[in-house]
Amino acid sequence: MIKTQVQVPDHLYDEAKRIAHDYEMSLAEVFRRALERLAPFYPPRQAASAPTEWQLPTPRRLGAKALTSVQLRDIAREEEGAGLVPED
Repeated sequence: MIKTQVQVPDHLYDEAKRIAHDYEMSLAEVFRRALERLAPFYPPRQAASAPTEWQLPTPRRLGAKALTSVQLRDIAREEEGAGLVPED
């Protein structure tokens, strides 16, 4: 059994203490029984798949022209010269 601490609002604590006193059980037993009644309403969620280490997505073609890095550099310089790209 695991020992833990929880925070509950005052009114719930008072109600739990009342139940424990009225039914001659410990406060811990009140919380255990409450969780036993509540747990079936929250079944485990189905995971899509086992967690794995994150990886970059595979690159894919988006329909743009196949330009070399040199061609891209030249286009960027032309746009800078035309004032289309803000300079730092």
